[in-house]
Amino acid sequence: MNKQSNAWDQISTFLYPVAFGALFVVLWQTGLLHRLLGADTFTLPLPGRIFTIIEENTPAIMGNVRATLTVALGGLALGSLIGYLLGVLAALFSKWGKGGLTLASAFNAIPIIAIAPILNNLTKDFSTDANIRSMFAKILVVTVTSMVAMSVNAYRGLTELKPFSLDLMRSCAASGRQIFFKLRVPNSVPFIFTALRVSVPGCIISALVSEYFAEYIVGVGRQIRENIVLAQYATAWAYIVVACAMGIALYAALLISERILLKGRG
Repeated sequence: MNKQSNAWDQISTFLYPVAFGALFVVLWQTGLLHRLLGADTFTLPLPGRIFTIIEENTPAIMGNVRATLTVALGGLALGSLIGYLLGVLAALFSKWGKGGLTLASAFNAIPIIAIAPILNNLTKDFSTDANIRSMFAKILVVTVTSMVAMSVNAYRGLTELKPFSLDLMRSCAASGRQIFFKLRVPNSVPFIFTALRVSVPGCIISALVSEYFAEYIVGVGRQIRENIVLAQYATAWAYIVVACAMGIALYAALLISERILLKGRG
């Protein structure tokens, strides 16, 4: 009975959101959503029109997707690495660690829309190539937004050890290096994935917002802005759908990786 209940719970967690999404699309395509919102098909195009635009402009869209993914994944990797190193420093120097991470967490209170233009101006002398300057500034924005979640969770993983595990290692005459690499680092792995669950959707949002203010006109976020300015709402919605698909795909890949790598850890 418990196995059947657990199986149904796993199915229902997937089935209910899909059913709700399908119902939403049906209401949208049939025009009932427009009546409820008082909208028209110019500013809120039908899904059929949006997917037609995606199909007809696939090469151009994929070029912008690659640019956005480069920014998002590059910033995510760099921010996660720096964040983990900050967590390590905070764990090694616990006297200042908590205070330092508290100050680092203050970056989360700064809106991305404020960070992006500032970093864009600060990196104007980084290169004479506008594409390189723009890419560097956008990656920095994602790096800053990804760094804090990783640093806080890495610190927790390195310090919140299982009961008596540290005493057991010390009773076996383990050195500080052995305790760090054989106990603290393995214990921090689940916390890394906890941080990535926050950072992966955030890196897509940060990349999209940073592209609004970027000097070089490329990327999904920039195309959303440009098409809205030109009143090409159907094309803008096509890029919005693509941005949502990117976020869902990356998050799904993260969950699959977590399940594979943490299999058997409970």
